[in-house]
Amino acid sequence: MPLAAARGQVDSSGAQPASGAAALGRARAAVRLQSIDVLRGLVIVLMALDHVRDYFMGIGGVNPLDVAHTNGLLFATRWVTHLCAPTFVLLAGVSAYLSSKRCTKGELAKMLVTRGLWLIFLEWTVVTFAWTFNFDYPIGLIMQVIWVIGVSMIVLAALIRLPVWAVGLIGFAICYLHNLLDGVSPAQFGSWAPMWKVLHVQGATPFGYVHYPLIPWIGVMAVGYVLGTMYDLGTADRRRVLTALGIAAIATFVLLRATNFYGDPKPWSPQPDLARTVMSFMNVTKYPPSLLYLLATLGPAFLLLAALESARGRFAGVLATFGSVPLFFYVLHIMLAHLAAGLTALLFGYGTGVLGNFFMFFPKDWGVGLGATYLAWLWVLVTLYPACRWFSGVKQGRRDWWLIYL
Repeated sequence: MPLAAARGQVDSSGAQPASGAAALGRARAAVRLQSIDVLRGLVIVLMALDHVRDYFMGIGGVNPLDVAHTNGLLFATRWVTHLCAPTFVLLAGVSAYLSSKRCTKGELAKMLVTRGLWLIFLEWTVVTFAWTFNFDYPIGLIMQVIWVIGVSMIVLAALIRLPVWAVGLIGFAICYLHNLLDGVSPAQFGSWAPMWKVLHVQGATPFGYVHYPLIPWIGVMAVGYVLGTMYDLGTADRRRVLTALGIAAIATFVLLRATNFYGDPKPWSPQPDLARTVMSFMNVTKYPPSLLYLLATLGPAFLLLAALESARGRFAGVLATFGSVPLFFYVLHIMLAHLAAGLTALLFGYGTGVLGNFFMFFPKDWGVGLGATYLAWLWVLVTLYPACRWFSGVKQGRRDWWLIYL
């Protein structure tokens, strides 16, 4: 559907639409693409698996990425969810570019800033409550993926004033060069050490716990913004470019990882058997995401975007439904997984140790097996699908300005 409203023109009904957030809401609806929604839905489903695992398997068992003690299925269950955060941030940048085609730079910048601030607010209120089910946060503010998307949107609001090639160059440089900062310790900054943690080192600060340092996520969103230009191409050309980008990213990952030359602070090493050697090779650093982590996850994301251009059918439709309401799903799935795990733990005599805590503070002996965790994951998806389908219909059928914030 063409969107004349984005720049204040008259739509086909002859009405003069509102500008600002209302125009942006229409812009976002106009450029929604099935392949993007399907990919976003796929990573949402995987993200739910990771969070259900956090709640149901607890913290007292084997670290899924501990090569010496994990097993192949547990490692794969954790590793595949690495695709989620980079893809979310990348697609947020793509969506920003697509919206820029139907509104002014000023309107887009305003939306990015206001939505970014809204996401930060949600992270520190609704989302943190969903994770903890209490208002006593012993580690302070919790800074996870929603906050990092919010801050990255605010930075992107400034970057979009530059030529697209310049935005891409900045994003590329951040992603590729930030590991040069790995040797910089927060202690070197004295009283400013907490700010370096916010930027590049996971850990506790006087005001909260930084799960997601900002660098290089800002760069990933900038790369996503430039990737959006691929949707100015025809389908066949776009698929060829996306496929080439995916292959190049994966090949670069393999080359850099094989040599342990650059790109990750944690080198791989040969292990007693082939399976564990492969795990060591693939065990890249997420906090903050190393260059190799980004190459190993965004490479497949590019290939999936190309492959999903032709995605149709019931399964693709289910994924697209989840992918069309990502924030709605994100908040609800955390609440549902936490509630289910908490009530299960209560039933088995753990009191409220799971129900009223962040997963970092669960009882050490709490946890179920991987099989039960997969069943709980499927239950969460099936339970939430009707609500997501309903809200997706609301967003498709209405153009209220406030819907862009949900």
